[in-house]
Amino acid sequence: MHFLTDIDPLYTLSGFVVGLLVGQTGVGGGSLMTPLLVLVFGVHPATAVGTDLLYAAATKSVGTLAHGLHGTVNWRVTGLLAAGSVPSTILTLVVINHFETLGAGSARMLSFGLGVALVVTALALLARRRILALAARRATEMSPARVAVVTVVTGAVLGVLVTVSSVGAGAIGMTVLVILYRHLPLPQIVGSDIAHAVPLTLIAGLGHWMVGSVDWGLLIALLSGSIPGIVLGTMMSVRLPERVLRPVLAVTLLMVGGRLLF
Repeated sequence: MHFLTDIDPLYTLSGFVVGLLVGQTGVGGGSLMTPLLVLVFGVHPATAVGTDLLYAAATKSVGTLAHGLHGTVNWRVTGLLAAGSVPSTILTLVVINHFETLGAGSARMLSFGLGVALVVTALALLARRRILALAARRATEMSPARVAVVTVVTGAVLGVLVTVSSVGAGAIGMTVLVILYRHLPLPQIVGSDIAHAVPLTLIAGLGHWMVGSVDWGLLIALLSGSIPGIVLGTMMSVRLPERVLRPVLAVTLLMVGGRLLF
């Protein structure tokens, strides 16, 4: 573990830049922070994932509080997602602990998982409108019971992806929720997705901490930059248009994902 005096100030700067992007656009946090730590700073994949999970839990707790105060969290949707993600997160942590204990190939396994999650997230970003258009009719024909089951399954898939890679909940989760809950206002979908991310990332992050893959000094350095970055980004009046951000972010994630896979 690093002490605060030993931490490269570039960690704080990186947290600030990512926080600024998230505050300004609402996307890109976990998808950028973990690969940044792995590829630029050379942090072990397990440590990068574990630290980023607790980083996400802290930052998204603030977002959940804000959405909760404004009444833009649908707690039923959040609960259904958590019903799938919490068990799958715990099971995935058991598997990760098994590989970490064995030692062989754990870093490669996590790098591969991160690469897959980034590629899937990028494809979800690029094809979101097409996916929504194709699924619109089928989703409206689904019964409430079936919608609930699909929501739980979605949570389970997100639990595995986020625990292994710390990314995927944003683009993938939001896309599925928009398809399933077309009758809900978008702010409620966003708020519900953020609220679900808090227990998911917290449980996964604590699990990584228990196996020794969280750098607390690094976590504090990232938060010291990201918190003012998020506040400043939220206050900024100029926002990047989503139609510009989505393809740029998607291509970036594809390149980074490919770098981790190959």
